[in-house]
Amino acid sequence: MGQAWGFGRYGGPEVQELFDRPDPVPGRGEVLIRVDVAGVNPLDHLLRSGLVPGLDGGRPFPRVLGMEAAGTVLALGADVDGLAVGDAVFGFAFTGGGTYAETTVLSAPNTARIPAGLSATVAATLPVAGTTAVDALDQLGLPAGATVMVNGVGGGVGLAVARLAAGRELRVIGTGSTAKREHAEAIGVRFIDYSAGDVVAAARELVPDGVDGIIDLVGGVSLRTVAPLARDPRNVIAVGDSAVADLGGRFVERRLDRANLDRSARLALDGVLAPVITAVYPLADATAALATVENGHTAGKVVIKVA
Repeated sequence: MGQAWGFGRYGGPEVQELFDRPDPVPGRGEVLIRVDVAGVNPLDHLLRSGLVPGLDGGRPFPRVLGMEAAGTVLALGADVDGLAVGDAVFGFAFTGGGTYAETTVLSAPNTARIPAGLSATVAATLPVAGTTAVDALDQLGLPAGATVMVNGVGGGVGLAVARLAAGRELRVIGTGSTAKREHAEAIGVRFIDYSAGDVVAAARELVPDGVDGIIDLVGGVSLRTVAPLARDPRNVIAVGDSAVADLGGRFVERRLDRANLDRSARLALDGVLAPVITAVYPLADATAALATVENGHTAGKVVIKVA
């Protein structure tokens, strides 16, 4: 029996609750872990709100919040290869087990060992933000010296993209709110405050001929505003808005397997993909942790320290 933060019905923050649940039993292709650290993502509150019900694993209420975690393997389900009891691991809770909990189940094909020297706190940020950054930049495929705009640079994914882009010797321009400037500029981003005026005009002052590529993390009107800055519309990659295809761009192609997790972990260990972790909450304050992300008031990654 362990504690977990979740929700008894779809809705806003008011439906969240702390409750006790028996340790989950790992099914076929799952591993049971003791959670050390859980990552907090915008997808968490979208799931709670019922906007993406296909990702809940079909489990009954109450459902546990969270999609990514790092911890220690306690038990293996059937048909699990490459992992063993006692392994320190990180990965995705794709089958609906949630990660804001003392124990949970992860999908074994989407779980990898944490390499020696990498902390559980850093590892817990990689399944979503780390692999998204790798996938988007790989898909864009810009050469060293090219300029990439990160639309929405201040969050966990945006700062991960910016760090990784800098490691690939790309010049990075990023858009965000005033509160995100300090963290973005600290890693070399040429920052454009979208609340200070015309984003396109500000970008044209930096790159009169436009940018070589755009990675969009905002979508909607913001995506449509900045997309014309790309010299080639095919080099606009959107992470959350599939309507990018209407603009001639592409939706990010995600690789969520163990190989990509391993790659992200190696990049983090080498300091190329070092996440910007701006807040660490205990499990008892999980509601505050998610509220910080849901309200958009934090830069970088927020994590929940469970163990």
